[in-house]
Amino acid sequence: MKEFRDRVAVVTGAASGIGRALADRFAAEGMKVVLADVEEDALRLAEAELREKSVDVLAVRTDVSKPEEIQKLAQQTLDAFGAVHIVCNNAGVAGAWGQAWANTLDDWNWIMGVNLWGVIHGVRTFLPIMLEQGEEGHVVNTASLAGLMPGRGIYGVTKQAVVALSESLYNDLKVMEAKIGVSVLCPGWVDTNISDAGRNRPAGLARTGDVIPEAQREQMETMVRNLLKTGLQPSAVANQVLEAIQEDRLYIITHPEMDFLIKERFDSILSRTNPTARILG
Repeated sequence: MKEFRDRVAVVTGAASGIGRALADRFAAEGMKVVLADVEEDALRLAEAELREKSVDVLAVRTDVSKPEEIQKLAQQTLDAFGAVHIVCNNAGVAGAWGQAWANTLDDWNWIMGVNLWGVIHGVRTFLPIMLEQGEEGHVVNTASLAGLMPGRGIYGVTKQAVVALSESLYNDLKVMEAKIGVSVLCPGWVDTNISDAGRNRPAGLARTGDVIPEAQREQMETMVRNLLKTGLQPSAVANQVLEAIQEDRLYIITHPEMDFLIKERFDSILSRTNPTARILG
């Protein structure tokens, strides 16, 4: 996809972090932008700030874990702008620490609902619309470096699944000779507030207790927050996403200095040896 001006981009998780940076980047290219997020106040602030820059913008509060809300998002996009050309299934959460067997079903349902089902709902809803349009388009699914290295609990499970889904989409669309490209975004540490995603956790899926000792959980959360603060700026990630869309590139790997983690995984697979165990990265 080469032309962006006056085209329409939909971004989930758009009120902050990578999603907000993607919205800003698309707006800078002259696109009409649809912001979707579950956090109402932050969403309205993002909408107001873009309007102040004379961006043609629509904000729709959306819980991506619910297919009917993604369908509503698509319909409001079409009602407002008549088409959709870029869809970024970007909304994501983290924060259920501990071993996979110790996490509660509510932990699994919350993180799977946003990180994986949110992408699935986005694909199932928007791709048929984009295919019917017959125009150039692109789908960007946000995974993580965790999607390419040995798994890390629930989060790693969801992100590896998003990589697999994106690879499947890429193959199927190429076989069809469709005009729609696919990219999977696999960032390392980025300066966002994803570690505080629990602020938007649904009450019905609330954490019912620590699966690890409180002191250990707090230590882990502090470590993650510090790593995020030293991470790449979201605007730099958004620039890489735009380049990947222009180049029709599937994999967007933002941190080349962390390539050794990916290599270690696939070297272990090909050599039939066990992976290296690590706490983080």
